[in-house]
Amino acid sequence: AAPRPAHGCGSGALLGRFGVLLQALLALCAFSTLMLKRFKEPKAERRPWRIWFYDTSKQAIGALFIHFANVFLSDLTEEDPCSLYLINFILDATLGMLLIWLGVKVVSWIVQHKKYTYLVFGEYGDPPQAAAWIGQCILYLLIMVFEKTVISLVLLIPGWTKLQQILLGYIPNPQLELVLVMFVVPFVVNAIMFWVVDSLIMRKYKQKDTLDISGSTETPRARRTEESQVLLSPDMDFDQSESDQDTSGLWGTNQKMKQPSYQVVI
Repeated sequence: AAPRPAHGCGSGALLGRFGVLLQALLALCAFSTLMLKRFKEPKAERRPWRIWFYDTSKQAIGALFIHFANVFLSDLTEEDPCSLYLINFILDATLGMLLIWLGVKVVSWIVQHKKYTYLVFGEYGDPPQAAAWIGQCILYLLIMVFEKTVISLVLLIPGWTKLQQILLGYIPNPQLELVLVMFVVPFVVNAIMFWVVDSLIMRKYKQKDTLDISGSTETPRARRTEESQVLLSPDMDFDQSESDQDTSGLWGTNQKMKQPSYQVVI
């Protein structure tokens, strides 16, 4: 095997003390974008914290799997692990993103066709069920395993060594290379990926606005308006158990009270 280039980060640098610190900082900053996305949602459609946690935790599990898989694969060869990790990451953010989108669409179609309601991404029942969240986490993790397997097969194509030399060959400082590979580039790309994937797997509230009531479609806002009009209406309902005579008597009295009176002035 060829020796590692002198300018690259050494073996075990990704899991060293400095590398682990950068990874923890990356996780904190990247997932803060998901919290920002929640506050950017309209108030009428903003997810409760529990639903938000169920949605984002799936991404957290998938991202941790991809991250540690990249770290493991990057240290298997004698090549520069930083540049190999960067290539893995770039492929995950491009081809991998397409595979994740395709996987989510296919899985969503299958579970809807089979009518597995609790396995539809973003649907957890009312009240939310932890079992539905666990099932969706397993499905999403299987999608990530499929994505990483395809990316690993792509990396077997010869010619990636030249790209490694082009990407980071101009950086002489291993610490600077580590910061660039483990924090700067992943933070920017992960922020975009988390935002897009969260939109894919969250519940589409705009599609849930209409309710089927007696075969008609009525929005919750219209229903609330109708209820408020009924509550504010001056008409009074009478007990249906009263006799017809009493009801007719009350109706006749009411009609007499409503009749207009005329006064002739000479």
